[in-house]
Parts: sequence; C-alpha cells; structure tokens
Amino acid sequence: MQAAIIGLASVFALGLVACHRAPGSLSLSPKTFATAAVISSPKKPDFATEIKPIFQARCQPCHFAGGQVYDRMPFDKPETITRLGTKLFTRIKDEKERHLIREFLAP
Repeated sequence: MQAAIIGLASVFALGLVACHRAPGSLSLSPKTFATAAVISSPKKPDFATEIKPIFQARCQPCHFAGGQVYDRMPFDKPETITRLGTKLFTRIKDEKERHLIREFLAP
C-alpha cells in the first residue's frame, strides 16, 4: 500500500515538472503548428466527382434535369444537398456513401 502511494506521488511529481517547462522550450513554431493543422484536417469530398454520382445512381431521373421534382429539389446543385443534409439518407443505404456525404456536409 505504502509503495503504491509513493509510486503515485512520484508520477504526479514528474507530471508537474513536465508541465512547468520553460514556455519556449517546445520546438513547434507557429508556422509548423499551422502546417500540422492543415495536414491533419481531412480533405472535403468534391461534389462533382464524388457526391453527385451517388445521387445520380439513386435519385435519377426525378431529381435531375427533366425530372418531376427537379424544379423544387435539384440534386445536381451542392446547395440542395447541403440544405437537406442527412435527410437524404432515406435513399442512401450504403454506409461508405453516407460517410462520404457526411464529410461533404461537415463545416
């Protein structure tokens, strides 16, 4: 029991020492940090080449040029897809396609 308390106290002390390093001791410059943030953010899917084909396969002919509801909900326009959001998943069952659409809808 006593050894566990001593071990826990030493881990806590090491954590405090690590937290109180000099402010400039890390080697990340603002430029490096910004580059890392850009690299780590996933690329948003392209509407014309990745998203639109999904809807062409599932929602044509009604929601594309000449279709019955094209005037109200044109699925060849990214604004319509953004406005409807995940309500579109009633027709999209493939989880990979849903994931791609979620990435497109993400801010």
